[in-house]
Amino acid sequence: MISAPAEAPKDCPLCPRLVAYRKANVMANPDWFNGAVASFGDLNARLMVAGLAPGRTGANRTGRPFTGDGAGVLLYETLLATGFAEGVYEARPDDSLTLRDCIISNAVRCAPPGNKPETSEEANCRPFLAARIAALPRLKVIVTLGDVSRRNVMRALGLKASAGVPGHGSEFQAGQYTILNSYHCSRLNTNTGRLTPEMFRAVFERARVLIDA
Repeated sequence: MISAPAEAPKDCPLCPRLVAYRKANVMANPDWFNGAVASFGDLNARLMVAGLAPGRTGANRTGRPFTGDGAGVLLYETLLATGFAEGVYEARPDDSLTLRDCIISNAVRCAPPGNKPETSEEANCRPFLAARIAALPRLKVIVTLGDVSRRNVMRALGLKASAGVPGHGSEFQAGQYTILNSYHCSRLNTNTGRLTPEMFRAVFERARVLIDA
């Protein structure tokens, strides 16, 4: 499966619908990043955070995963609090934030309409995710943000999408990696109380325990 590079080219042509959406965003906002968003973080990381896809006004605008939208505020605050990041998150790619022993990636690297990639787009992008995981020599734990992310990670590892236990806080082994699944840190989940900061932080505190064991 791993025949792709770990990162997609910015102007990746694989998904016609996403290419059309990218072109529309370029027309509307030519000063935005508007391309396939590369992973961000430590290439010697023992922790990977796997999201689903860039948000249109977040990573698609700024060019860095989870940067510039509501989901990123909770994610980066949590990483800072649990020792997986240092510096200051200012919602822009040239802030002082750096990740420590952690890398963030997405199952789909281009922003999809309505924040919902199609199954075919997930499949087209999966070789990049598989290659990214394989290129991390010290990786031990993967935190998946939502069950769609979990299913994509399972497929990227050559397992069935149904492998592992769904739901927030689930933990299971997938080959050499421990998977921790969380609800996605979207504004929808946090504003409704489905995901609280305490619930989210507990996932990363557990990741810290597993990594340091």
